[in-house]
Amino acid sequence: MVGTASKSLIDHFAALDDPRQAWKVVYPLAEILLLVLCATVAGAEDFVEIRRWGTMNRDFLRRFLPYADGIASHDTLNDTINALDGELFAACFSAWVESLCEAEPDIVAIDGKTSRRTHDRAGGRNPLHLVSAWASRQRLVLGQQACEAKSNEITAIPLLLDRLALTGALVTIDAMGCQTKIAQKILDKGADYLLAVKANWPSLQGEIERFFDDLPDGAGERHQTTDGEHGRIEVRRHCVSHDVAWLITDRRFPDEPRFPGLKAIAMVEAEVERDGKTSRERRYYLCSLPLDARLFARAVRCHWHIENRLHWVLDVVFHEDLSRLRSGCGPQNMATVRHIALNLLRGATDKHSLKVRRKSAAWDISYLETILRRTA
Repeated sequence: MVGTASKSLIDHFAALDDPRQAWKVVYPLAEILLLVLCATVAGAEDFVEIRRWGTMNRDFLRRFLPYADGIASHDTLNDTINALDGELFAACFSAWVESLCEAEPDIVAIDGKTSRRTHDRAGGRNPLHLVSAWASRQRLVLGQQACEAKSNEITAIPLLLDRLALTGALVTIDAMGCQTKIAQKILDKGADYLLAVKANWPSLQGEIERFFDDLPDGAGERHQTTDGEHGRIEVRRHCVSHDVAWLITDRRFPDEPRFPGLKAIAMVEAEVERDGKTSRERRYYLCSLPLDARLFARAVRCHWHIENRLHWVLDVVFHEDLSRLRSGCGPQNMATVRHIALNLLRGATDKHSLKVRRKSAAWDISYLETILRRTA
């Protein structure tokens, strides 16, 4: 029998329609998905390696599902994953993650990443660009949404927000997501937004920049942090102002962006000293929460966790940038599988790195079973 946690995982994907013709199916979809997931957790990175891992660990897989006809060929695995509905697979993933999340609201960072080798020049296909949502405190991937061909993150972010449970969360997005419709979508989900403002809104950015330039010393809420690592010293000065009435008055310039629920504007100045040279950079933000400077500093810091704890891990631990899948929904579906594997590995309670946990899953079947069942 499948353990409680693993059964829950498999049941969440039972809603997937098998894209194959029923009379030709020899290997059930659930068996293929479980094989691909287990092998990915254990370090396999293409379908040849996945099949090899399955043939070597068939008895282990039969603890969960029958595998009456053995292990599918690597071509069958490839064709099935390519044909699987990518959007439905991602939605099932989000539903599964929702069952893992704590009730306490989190800081949720949304950002995009491109899988460089998934392009097909001959077929006119661009590399897969995936927008992901990251729960900073829980260190979980909450969901992902692929950008459509000839589209960008502005259209993908609302689709991702639609499938996430965000009540009470603070959602942080970089300048690409600084759009009035995206801000309203976040509010409609019962969450608050923290949006970076850059040159995509030049007039708005300029006005906020001048506001903080003219802000008297001691005005606004302020907080300073200092970090020293990797041969550099970085001082970050944060300032938050709740004086936003001048931004939402009717007597403004034509076609001004109207951000709903705006409660605060904020600025962080980063001063970095490295090798005797000092650089300074200022970044500006809009927020629907009347947050204080300390919370603002934590939220800005947490947003960059999606780069260090998700995108970097996918490239360095899972070698995502080396994946050469280019057909159908294969690139998107394998990205979802890697996100599932990452969440499972994060759930382990030992103190090993993710790289060591992945190798341990390959070396020790009992450790892999512990990972899959999400037990201590």
